[in-house]
Amino acid sequence: MNILKSAKALLLMEFLRGMALTFSYIWKPKATVNYPYEKGPVSPRFRGEHALRRYPNGEERCIACKLCEAVCPAQAITIEAEVRADGSRRTTRYDIDMTKCIYCGLCQEACPVDAIVEGPNFEFAAETREELLYDKEKLLANGERWERAIAANIEADARFR
Repeated sequence: MNILKSAKALLLMEFLRGMALTFSYIWKPKATVNYPYEKGPVSPRFRGEHALRRYPNGEERCIACKLCEAVCPAQAITIEAEVRADGSRRTTRYDIDMTKCIYCGLCQEACPVDAIVEGPNFEFAAETREELLYDKEKLLANGERWERAIAANIEADARFR
């Protein structure tokens, strides 16, 4: 046994096996993605930047049930609501502190009308903390910008919900 160990050490067998593995990857296709110019696939269940959605007629979906605020473990969501003239409830204030958010997706799962969703956008950054305090207007703008992708993701994931 000692002779076999000595022979392996003398002939640098581990080194040669490592070099063979390295050279075997030369002829395989590259796995590297040139990120800013090429983007990899994103799962329909990806949880990125939050967005508030609207119905096709333009009315906002949120019915101010406050389930998302109640279920948020980080307490990052703040909602204020009022009753309209027609008797329906709608939000007057919908704020999310993205510095607190842990992107767990519980707000999206709790919403009965798919009003709050976590969209496909993962390329959002800010220089100040105030830029990460999302108000209702910012969330609705995100929803309008990403509506097609969000609707496609919800449809792709519908059979698993």
